[in-house]
Amino acid sequence: MKAVAILLVVAVAVADKLPLDTRPIAILQRDQHNPNTEGAHSFDFEAENGIAFHMSGSQGPTGGANSIGDWSYPLPDGSTAEFKFVANENGYQPESSLLPVAPAFPHPIPDFVMRQIEFAEQQRAAEARKA
Repeated sequence: MKAVAILLVVAVAVADKLPLDTRPIAILQRDQHNPNTEGAHSFDFEAENGIAFHMSGSQGPTGGANSIGDWSYPLPDGSTAEFKFVANENGYQPESSLLPVAPAFPHPIPDFVMRQIEFAEQQRAAEARKA
């Protein structure tokens, strides 16, 4: 518990020293469509700092909102981070080259893992012989 308190104090002290840009960011383009009686909806905006967000959707077959969209923002190196998404009865599904990707399956199993599996099988066989 003491470690948590110490880490909290350190985090607050460090955060206090971080620069904070509080200037307002202007919205350059805004296009908002309120939902209609059939459940269709959309929302778009672009800000002067390069952030853009676009989303549209409709009511899904089970009554929930199904949406598709994208957003982007500038990165410090001058490139742009781009994301696309689908949100429906299967959950939120983002897509971007910046998101981590799981290795293809089946991936190679390291030798030390194979040795551990073999050792476990030998122990299991030994236990079965005792019984």
